[in-house]
Amino acid sequence: MTATAGTDFGAVNKTSSNLCGITLMNDQVGHVIAEVMKDKPGVRITYLPSMIRVDCVGRMDFVYDEISEALGEEEGFYNAAEFEENMSTHYGKMIHMDDRTVMFGNLEEAAEFIGDMLPPEVKR
Repeated sequence: MTATAGTDFGAVNKTSSNLCGITLMNDQVGHVIAEVMKDKPGVRITYLPSMIRVDCVGRMDFVYDEISEALGEEEGFYNAAEFEENMSTHYGKMIHMDDRTVMFGNLEEAAEFIGDMLPPEVKR
């Protein structure tokens, strides 16, 4: 049997979805991170056989000390290196900071955030 695609098939939609997300390993640490994130605004957790998806509308912050505490570790245990080890993939704009990883679904909001962290421009 042959199916014919509708007229919208392959159409380009350049509208921002305002979504961001990551996939985590489906292991003990991945489950702890999902537990920490599950009640944050706009976050949706999906458990799959080999991974855990953490998706969000807008912005989500993975605060390292919250994750350290949930893991039963001291503050400062969980960091960007640990985050990268547990994460398989991501979509959206990711910004690693000293105390958290921030994900943005909107590139303009991420650019504003980064701009606020940059020193003022010096005119010559």
